[in-house]
Amino acid sequence: MTREITIALDRYDRHFPFFDGTVKAPPGLAYRALQVGQSDHLRDGTDRHGRMIHDRAYDVAEFSMSTFLMAVERGAPLVGVPVFPRRLFSASCMFVRADSDIETPADLKGRKVGLSSFQTTLSLLAKGDLKFEYGVAWEDIRWLLTKPEKVRFEPKPGTIIEQAAKDADLGLLLEAGEIDAIFMPHPPHSVMKGRVKTRRLFRDTQAEERRYFASVGYWPIMHVLAMDSQLARERPDLARALIDMFAQAHHISDDYYADPNWSRLPAIRHLYEESLRTFGDPWINGFQKNRANLERFIQYSHDQGLIGERYAPERLFAESTLDT
Repeated sequence: MTREITIALDRYDRHFPFFDGTVKAPPGLAYRALQVGQSDHLRDGTDRHGRMIHDRAYDVAEFSMSTFLMAVERGAPLVGVPVFPRRLFSASCMFVRADSDIETPADLKGRKVGLSSFQTTLSLLAKGDLKFEYGVAWEDIRWLLTKPEKVRFEPKPGTIIEQAAKDADLGLLLEAGEIDAIFMPHPPHSVMKGRVKTRRLFRDTQAEERRYFASVGYWPIMHVLAMDSQLARERPDLARALIDMFAQAHHISDDYYADPNWSRLPAIRHLYEESLRTFGDPWINGFQKNRANLERFIQYSHDQGLIGERYAPERLFAESTLDT
């Protein structure tokens, strides 16, 4: 008997093969791909992360890495599959006013920085990178939040956290000098559309990303694949099957870039080739190949008071995937 599962994803290029059906499930398994926006920006009015953690609305979902670390420690009925559908460098997501005197991470000490939430994965990564990559303690910065936390936690003593007014626009607050920087993967439209004049903290952001990649050896994880733990018990073969299905999607979507006119961007083939020269293929799934990345996230989460124990990354994933 064939079992159909739902997989909630965003429609990135690497996920197109799920939506057009070119990814093939193994015998006895069928899937239905659902395009569901993530909770950080609610682009389509939905909340994939919240609905997965609170309602188990999907069998499998692309899920916040930071929230997943917290949920597992607190006993949420979720289990991970070492597939990582979204990755970002924190340096690309640090914005200051165009005329700001902030030139280096050290200049942020004592300043106020806007985040979506304290536990959002990019927030976790950026705060951790400030401390462990750039030598700037996140504890020496004041944080202004715009979103509620998905998992409750008690901030570490001395942490300065404020909640922005409802519907506050961080871009306008930045323009008015009420905050000094924004760390967000999806800055407000006032920033992205150029109404508020901003620049990235690192003036040569791509050079900093290349340096970071050479230093740590990976492109930081943002999202992980999470599945309902009851389903995992019922179908112990599912985790490995999902790894194989996402590997198919990877290879299919990689072939898109063989066509120099596949994208709206005129230079897409040149950018693709340059990326390969710089980073190789950074979309690496599997547990063993991402262990150092996962360990660092756990370190950051523990240091920021989001989890109480610096546990081993094996705790996060289906046992059948630990040799991948």
